[in-house]
Amino acid sequence: MGALGLGLLLAATLIFGFLYRAKRGRVHPAKPLTGEAVVNPLDLSPLTVELGSRGSFIQFSSAFCTPCRATRLLLEGVAATNPGFIHHDIDAEAHLELVRRLHILSTPTTIILDRNGVEVGRASGAPKRDDIERVVASLR
Repeated sequence: MGALGLGLLLAATLIFGFLYRAKRGRVHPAKPLTGEAVVNPLDLSPLTVELGSRGSFIQFSSAFCTPCRATRLLLEGVAATNPGFIHHDIDAEAHLELVRRLHILSTPTTIILDRNGVEVGRASGAPKRDDIERVVASLR
């Protein structure tokens, strides 16, 4: 019975790990937090964040986060090759109240806004380039 229990625990752990890894970094459609999905400049206070004319990538990072660096390079590159998009990298540790208000649970977390500041997507973990480019194409 002990070996069977250990085997079941191992199988459950593997399944959970695969599901967690498959979901991490995917861009998910926005879910309204309090009735609306608008992240406006007041929601991002005390920061002054300029919105792009087509869209914005708001990335929350931390100092010792290795995937945060890769995410920053990816989002800066996508913003540079798509006029009208802006990337902002926000230090999550320095803005804990904002992190709590926006329900940021891990770094990197990227919130994708349209030109009006409406959240259209969110990725927890390093996002996939294809997912980011798909959202960019939808905001044309």
